Amino acid sequence: MNPLELVRAEPGPAFTVTFDGREIEALPGQTVAAALWTAGVTSWRTTRGEGRPRGIFCGIGVCFDCLVTVNDRPNQRACLMPLRPGDAIRTQEGTGHDD
Repeated sequence: MNPLELVRAEPGPAFTVTFDGREIEALPGQTVAAALWTAGVTSWRTTRGEGRPRGIFCGIGVCFDCLVTVNDRPNQRACLMPLRPGDAIRTQEGTGHDD
């Protein structure tokens, strides 16, 4: 592919997902973290012991600080998980399981 063609690339139409029940807009190819950041959300997980807020840290799937629950599946790395229309994202508390 000619790199000049990519300069004029535009994403497909936006779609809706929910975060803790709030509708947010996402673009095709966006990760959970990118869509949340775009919507102004910077924290979507709390730590196990002290409940401290966490969000994106490394952005490449190494640190696990960005864990989130997507479609009732806990421990999904928000920086790596691509969104699909209708996805339901929830803040993850602790381990994400009913401990």
